Amino acid sequence: MNPIDIIDKYYPEENELRHILLTHSQSVADKALQIADRHPELKLDRDFLREGAMVHDIGIFLTNADTIFCFGDKPYICHGYLGADLMRSEGFPRHALVCERHTGAGLSLEQIIAQNLPVPHREMVPVSLEEQLICFADKFYSKTHLDCEKSVEKARKSLEKYGEAGVRRFDHWCKMFL
Repeated sequence: MNPIDIIDKYYPEENELRHILLTHSQSVADKALQIADRHPELKLDRDFLREGAMVHDIGIFLTNADTIFCFGDKPYICHGYLGADLMRSEGFPRHALVCERHTGAGLSLEQIIAQNLPVPHREMVPVSLEEQLICFADKFYSKTHLDCEKSVEKARKSLEKYGEAGVRRFDHWCKMFL
């Protein structure tokens, strides 16, 4: 089974939430692939970039974010690890890591503990270049303004609430990917 097909299992109905997920994820995939095409020296796995970008937010339906039609019972920040749990259960451990590690610019164990975040206590920072690129591309798109790409400055500013380490990672990715 193609990992992208798993979206149909958890989002079977044509509704606003599925539309938001697919539109946002396609924007992230397109940006990641454009960057990959500009950087052949990085030897990125294009198929995995597309698949990972399409499923990175698969766990949002389990969270409570009514502005994007999510009516689950967990805080939105949990969508990454919840999506990772789904992808692992479906047999896609590599894709699960993308889900788990894309929140903010990644969440370190130190940050999770210091901010008392309601997520498992483990490192959730992107490791592989593909994980890093998907996380980076994701920062340019909101699920509430599907039709517009954020500027580098706005994407960077959106990370400030997660702490200085994430902003530094983003700045490093700007040098690496742009």
